[in-house]
Amino acid sequence: MGTSPPASTHLDDGFFNGLSRSMLDVGSAETLPPACYTDAAFYEFEKEALFNHEWLCVGRVDWVKAQGDYFTTTIIGEPIIVTRNRSDEIRAMSAVCQHRAMLVAEGRGNTRGFVCPYHHWVYSLNGDLVNAPAMERTCDFDKGSVQLPTFKVEIWLGFIFINFDAEAPALAPRLTAVETAIANFDLANAEGLTPPMTGQFAWNWKVMFENNNDGYHANKLHRGPLHDFIPSELCSFPEAGEGDAGFLRYNGTTHADASFNPTQKAVLPVFPKLTDEDRNRATFANVPPTLSLVMTSDMVIYLILRPTGPETMEQDTGILVAPGAMESPGFAERL
Repeated sequence: MGTSPPASTHLDDGFFNGLSRSMLDVGSAETLPPACYTDAAFYEFEKEALFNHEWLCVGRVDWVKAQGDYFTTTIIGEPIIVTRNRSDEIRAMSAVCQHRAMLVAEGRGNTRGFVCPYHHWVYSLNGDLVNAPAMERTCDFDKGSVQLPTFKVEIWLGFIFINFDAEAPALAPRLTAVETAIANFDLANAEGLTPPMTGQFAWNWKVMFENNNDGYHANKLHRGPLHDFIPSELCSFPEAGEGDAGFLRYNGTTHADASFNPTQKAVLPVFPKLTDEDRNRATFANVPPTLSLVMTSDMVIYLILRPTGPETMEQDTGILVAPGAMESPGFAERL
């Protein structure tokens, strides 16, 4: 973005030397300097240089199935509404009333419009102001000139991404390699439970991505019946191309259709298009800074990350399964 990390009492020459070493060839690179995970000034730099310009996953298309469905979220302090309008388009906009900065929506639901609880200004599903009681008495007030700020939206494999940068290039061309690698899961047509589980965690958002790309820890930390089928020595790391927006880790399994449960076997219907190669490995697909996928033959666990500070984050955790799997006998008990 042409933006340099900020000046800080913690970000001295040693920091920048360490940052340079982290960008060396994989055979000699070091981990990021500790300040990248803890320093408030570096976090502010990330917000401007990365989160204000990169595509950010906010949810799944099936969270807003019907016209008027909506959900809300907050990313780097910006309250956001995601909704399906009367033209069946998915829209994303600020949740902040343009009058006195109250939130016009919270949580999720279905609505004809968004009503500010303070003065009852009403906004359409497109974000246009459609009613402002008694404001016609105000000189030169033009209702048509008021709108909730809207954000770019792109759908990728059923996931909803937004971008605060109106000039940002499309996401999908930068995910060609990842999309090809996971195409047989047919995620655009996968089914899942709504809403997902949401949790708060006391660590930097980058730690989650690094952990999901780390096969080294599995043999020891995850020793036991839930993970023994996925040994560290079967990890492989396809090289990401220049400009790619995502990266992959494959981990071979000791048997086909292995899955993260006490039986170590798929307990739900397998995604029907998977090849033998797909069924003999777990795939970890990451689209930083907000989406991580853990993929086995019967289940995809998706993690949608939202940093809330340099050392804290919020995460939605959801599950996707093959079409029709949720109707299979004993589905809830098998999850």
